[in-house]
Amino acid sequence: MGTVGRVLLIVVAGLVGLAIIALIVILAAPNAVAPLKDTLGQGPAPRWVPPAPVTAAASPGVGVAGQADATWIATTARRTGIPARALEAYAGVAIVNPRVQPACGIGWNLLAAIGEVESRQGTIFGGRITANGDAVPAIFGVTLDGVSTAHIPDSDGGAIDGDATADRAVGPMQLIPEAWRNWHVDGNGDGVENPQNIDDSTMAAAHYLCRAGGNLGTESGWRTAVLAYNSSDAYVDEVARYAAAYAASSK
Repeated sequence: MGTVGRVLLIVVAGLVGLAIIALIVILAAPNAVAPLKDTLGQGPAPRWVPPAPVTAAASPGVGVAGQADATWIATTARRTGIPARALEAYAGVAIVNPRVQPACGIGWNLLAAIGEVESRQGTIFGGRITANGDAVPAIFGVTLDGVSTAHIPDSDGGAIDGDATADRAVGPMQLIPEAWRNWHVDGNGDGVENPQNIDDSTMAAAHYLCRAGGNLGTESGWRTAVLAYNSSDAYVDEVARYAAAYAASSK
């Protein structure tokens, strides 16, 4: 599959009265889930997608990556085309999130769908996710300088996004510095909060989505959450198609 240019309007911010709109350009890398992509454009997108089930590990490890059953991970990764290390993050967060946000009901399939659209599961630009969950090379969106994007002034002095002129979205879940500061978390238990780590960034994204949508086990909550992540109906449709395809393929 050839490389495809794509422009997404991303909305990411903490729920503190601040909505930050960042227009970033994603140049999609060859996709590991080509069989799913072949069917995504057929028929209308679902309005929303319920959380798909996940099997928890009998003896969970440290961090979110050790929460899901290893056999379930291997089988689901094969069926969906999601890299196993990325899937460990999505599934693990879906398992542990109810402990802190019990009313949310977020599904691993929604997190995986967002991860696919945002960074091709951390493989965009030929990258990969390492064993400890880090995106290598680190993932940065374009500079949001207002020239061909929304203007998001620098808010971190380049400490998070490596750019002291204007903000950039970072990591596998494409959080801008302001969003990361609001939702930063250590998801893999290594004592470091890193937006370039898929465990940390997925858990941060889940916290945001749950706060934005409330109960993601309902159509209203699900759509509100995804629209808060990106206020584009086309984006919601694409996420819904992937979330539904992942859920169906995992059965």
